[in-house]
Amino acid sequence: MEPLKYQLRSTEKTPVRIWQNSKEASKHVARSIALAVRQKQQEGETIVLGLATGSTPIQLYRELVRIHNEEELSFSNVITFNLDEYYPMQPKDARSYVRFMHEQLFDHIDIDPKNIHIPDGTIPMEQIGAYCTEYEEQIEAAGGIDIQVLGIGRTGHIGFNEPGSWESSVTRLVKLDNITRHDAIKDFFEFDKVPYRAITMGIASIFKAKQIYLLAFGMHKADIVRRAVEGDISATCPATFLQKHEHVRFILDQQAAASLTKVKTPWQVGLCNWTDNLIARATTWLSQKIGKPILKLTDEDYNEHGLSDLIVEHDSAYNLNIKVFNRLQHTITGWPGGKPNADDSQRPERALPARKRVIIFSPHPDDDVISMGGTFIRLVEQGHEVHVAYQTSGNIAVHDHDALRFAEFLREFSPHLDIEPDKSKQLHKKIVKHLDKKQAGQKDLPEIRTIKGLIRRGEARAGARVCGLEDEHIHFLDMPFYETGLATKGPISKKDISVIYDLLEKVKPHQIYAAGDLADPHGTHRVCLDAILRAMDKAKGQPWHKDCWLWLYRGAWHEWNIDQIEMAVPLSPTELAMKRKAIFMHQSQKDRPPFPGNDEREFWKRAEDRNKETAQAYHQLGLANYEAMEAFVRWKFDKQSI
Repeated sequence: MEPLKYQLRSTEKTPVRIWQNSKEASKHVARSIALAVRQKQQEGETIVLGLATGSTPIQLYRELVRIHNEEELSFSNVITFNLDEYYPMQPKDARSYVRFMHEQLFDHIDIDPKNIHIPDGTIPMEQIGAYCTEYEEQIEAAGGIDIQVLGIGRTGHIGFNEPGSWESSVTRLVKLDNITRHDAIKDFFEFDKVPYRAITMGIASIFKAKQIYLLAFGMHKADIVRRAVEGDISATCPATFLQKHEHVRFILDQQAAASLTKVKTPWQVGLCNWTDNLIARATTWLSQKIGKPILKLTDEDYNEHGLSDLIVEHDSAYNLNIKVFNRLQHTITGWPGGKPNADDSQRPERALPARKRVIIFSPHPDDDVISMGGTFIRLVEQGHEVHVAYQTSGNIAVHDHDALRFAEFLREFSPHLDIEPDKSKQLHKKIVKHLDKKQAGQKDLPEIRTIKGLIRRGEARAGARVCGLEDEHIHFLDMPFYETGLATKGPISKKDISVIYDLLEKVKPHQIYAAGDLADPHGTHRVCLDAILRAMDKAKGQPWHKDCWLWLYRGAWHEWNIDQIEMAVPLSPTELAMKRKAIFMHQSQKDRPPFPGNDEREFWKRAEDRNKETAQAYHQLGLANYEAMEAFVRWKFDKQSI
């Protein structure tokens, strides 16, 4: 698949390639690396790769492994140097980058172990200076880095070069920024257990690479990508230094590119092909920018903000305003399953069949009520056959103390059941022993993972019941890719797709709701949506498939832009309170869940604020003033891919 192209005057200060999705972007970089490796092999030379860690390059490494296995790419002539490592850190620790690189790449290819170099997190403090100098010398002795792979942190760090890093910096011990440490909670489970320091190659070290690929995927990277690509060079955003490198390329998916000027507001950088979607985006942008309702925008408003050519195409602001206002008005409906016996030509959903079969897919056991709890309640109340499918167990997002509490309950309750008390006592003892010795990031015992999964099942049932759902319509899919026991998940498999396909064939839905929140920092939402799309593709040709619509909601991290929304479901204060009650059923995720993300608010608070902000945005554009709104975008099977 070719990258997306824009015929616009560039505002970027470094080359950018935007791909439809992270998978295609990763394949592109993997093919480039594979070609370079083979060219060096033909010349009888070694090639030096600089490698990064974290969730971003995982797909790249999996593709390199695939090329090795299926296309006989040898890594025998490859020398690698990793960017960084936490300090202190034991190489066998589950959170170490040594473990990460071996599990994701090195253990699956034919690289010579002597050619692998990763900063040593066990070096005594007094020897670190000499060690870092030696690391630099090793890179030089190998001939310098030919291809450097980078990610980018929310602080703009590359490697662990945090804001304030100087351009001439080399490999050294650094202090980690608090934002970076917060982002690492998913691996360490508790903020206090995230290391304060790391060993990292410096800006100058990275700059010596002959070719640099910086990969950034997901909406949560969009703002920092824009600053790195379009902003002024500054030590407050170390990635901006890359603007000075002659052979650097930013490799982005659509979400990471969303804040770039040519994507977000292309009329500011050149002439546009004014599609209906782009017209809606420009008009709502103008309305929000100058604080006027859409119907009050004037020709002068459009002309003064670089939108004069839009007026020329539509005669006047009046005609344009009416067109966009009506489009937004038609997205609002209190009947998410379609309104029976009504003209549906201007409604987001079909009137028929009046009673639809609906599946709400929830990646984690609480995404359904957090993201679309009010719509969930509406669908049930309006008489549709609603099913909810919890795609993963969510077991890693349960605190150890909760698992211990339930184990203690089983031990004390077992005498009241036909269960041998000794067995429950042995289980309790085993669990206590494991938790007492457990290291941060260590995989739980299977019994503990089962308990944690059951905790989340109980909470999910309780939340669904608040929404009025019957127990027989609650499905727990426990997709295999998730069950690693660690924050890093496995790749999607045929089993994952089959689990989804089997439910689709059983229910034969008219409507599907799924998480389109691709900013999920753990990647689970993305994999869950991919599984649904692949299962739907497998179901092509089935009679029910052609009548099935897929609506995407977003979760706790972001909301759809107003111009993207195709269905907006208003919530009354009573419905919003009921939604909050359903979220409250997820007690293990309340107050301080293990993976809160980058937002300190509780999930119920995030959801309410987001829903109220959506309603307020509609009102500010000149539409009705509702208490709150949940928003959805319809997936176009023949036009979209993730």
